[in-house]
Amino acid sequence: MKTGGDYAIEIDGVTKRFRLSGAGRSLKSAVIDFAMRRRPPEFTALSDVSLKVRRGETVGIVGANGAGKSTLLSIVAGTVWPTCGTVKTHGSVSSLLELGAGFHPDLTGRENVRLYGAIMGMKPAEMRRRFDEIVAFSGLGDFIDQPVRFYSSGMYVRLGFSVAVQVDPDILLVDEVLAVGDADFQRRCLAKMDEFRASGKTLLLISHDIETVRRVSDRIAYLSHGRLESFGDPASVADAYLASSTAANPAMPGAREWGEPGTVRFVRISFVDPGTGEEKGGPVCPATSKPVFRLRWKAEKRIENPVVGFSLDDAASGCRVFGSNTQICGRELPAMEGEGSIDLAIDTSDLQAGDYSLSFALHSADHATNYHRVEHGFALHVRERKWFDGVVRLPVEWS
Repeated sequence: MKTGGDYAIEIDGVTKRFRLSGAGRSLKSAVIDFAMRRRPPEFTALSDVSLKVRRGETVGIVGANGAGKSTLLSIVAGTVWPTCGTVKTHGSVSSLLELGAGFHPDLTGRENVRLYGAIMGMKPAEMRRRFDEIVAFSGLGDFIDQPVRFYSSGMYVRLGFSVAVQVDPDILLVDEVLAVGDADFQRRCLAKMDEFRASGKTLLLISHDIETVRRVSDRIAYLSHGRLESFGDPASVADAYLASSTAANPAMPGAREWGEPGTVRFVRISFVDPGTGEEKGGPVCPATSKPVFRLRWKAEKRIENPVVGFSLDDAASGCRVFGSNTQICGRELPAMEGEGSIDLAIDTSDLQAGDYSLSFALHSADHATNYHRVEHGFALHVRERKWFDGVVRLPVEWS
């Protein structure tokens, strides 16, 4: 019988400290430390974390590497004990916390499915009944009788996730399962998560894919340096995490600013609130499918036939996604004198969800003189996932 009232998971004041092992120390130094009663230094992975997850709720956990996300999930799963505080779970728990945990490299995929299912509490008769469905979900039918030591990391996690979701638990804990899956497997995972939610199951999910977390979560918990920074509405918490992450690294990889002194330069680049028209600063573009940028400039001398341009790059790879300017768009600008501004609206509705960087430029019509360039200085986070392969959706027609 389930207990716990309205909550499936109750985490109260959880702190977890690890003693650093001091790997590489000599026997002599270890003996001296013991004789002098010197204890190894401690690392605090979690500090006084409290939150409650309702039955049937999907909660995403976000944060930078080392924030304590995996430690928290391990404590909920019962594989790690907290230093202090308590965790209560109400209902059966299934977890996929470590890639291929429970798999034996010399056993085949078929044998490992049975072994993993047994570890997770699935009875032999139930395994026989669900085996074909597990293999079909994993998409590894051609390799199911091969030793898993020959599997890629993606094949490992696909097989592990396929077993974990077939256990039919009340609570499912998932750590970065989408990080190594291909697009088709991700779609099936998301569909399975939707099925979980519809059947009233509880899901606790870690992923660096912020768009996936935002899409499937009822609430999001944001951890930073082991502390719970915020817990609530997916949109606001995800935006707070992204803003904090970008503010901590305002200069993206390769960011730089340069130009021709004494000509014309950008003095402020801001986002325009579509509702109020208010200009907002900051390195992160607000969540909208058509952000508007206001580029304010100041000219030290009269500049004839100026051109203003921008480029959009994939933040992870640095590859150019799109670039344009006023000249390409057939917009002839008047000469620049004193101060002025120009607005740029970018329709991102056909971009794949992800992180992008924006660059802006002021240059001459013949492209010979770069008056001012701000490269990779602004972050653009596209939320909604579109199901296609690549970065941008192009119009296509089949006949």
